[in-house]
Amino acid sequence: MTRKILILGGTAEAAALAERLDETDAPFEVTTSLAGRTRFPNPIPGRVLSGGFGGIAGLKAFIETEKVDIVVDATHPFAEIISENAYVACLAVDVLRVMLIRPPWSLPPDGKWLEVDTMEAIAESLPRISKKPFLTIGSRGLEAFSGMPDIHFLVRLIEEPEKPLPLDDYELITGRPPHDLAREKEIVAEYGIDCLVSKHSGSAATEAKITAALEAGISIILQRRPVQLPGLWTQSVDECLEWLLSQA
Repeated sequence: MTRKILILGGTAEAAALAERLDETDAPFEVTTSLAGRTRFPNPIPGRVLSGGFGGIAGLKAFIETEKVDIVVDATHPFAEIISENAYVACLAVDVLRVMLIRPPWSLPPDGKWLEVDTMEAIAESLPRISKKPFLTIGSRGLEAFSGMPDIHFLVRLIEEPEKPLPLDDYELITGRPPHDLAREKEIVAEYGIDCLVSKHSGSAATEAKITAALEAGISIILQRRPVQLPGLWTQSVDECLEWLLSQA
């Protein structure tokens, strides 16, 4: 009997899981949902939807209409809204839900790094420690750093933005993960970076920036991850795939 799987995606792990499921002989019909924030996402096997569901009610309706058997929440660790929606929707319709949550980066206890809860807290502390920070937080949350004319920001996004960024003084570069360590070290040196700002999202695809900052001895400020929701969770594509195959 074919089982329908809905992957809430947008991460490298979600795409890799869809690819691995496509390669198996298990009777799965896979749909991957993307939020639609990236205009030109990499190709993903199977059915792909873009733009979200319209909240909890929309997700519940999709699960029921499409007769989804399993929901895999493989979204970004900071995609709180869709994860909360999935948690509530799956409870409401009594559908299996598994989370694919990448582990956080392993940082040395004696390194020059700290975690705070919000981007606003990072922005508040930044003038005391940095003049040339490297913002690698994506496009959402940049407004927290507006009104800081004495700081020159280097910002990296996956794609060119459609509008100017809400920053007083910045330079923009683009690049899609995975990022190469040699290039990350070049960026730190070339732009005179004195602080790396990031979300503590984990991922081997973006870990090179952490390594480059640690090796350069510059400060690292990370936004702390949201509290993890209850439920079944896995930490790797292999682990999630194994569990899914056990449900076939």
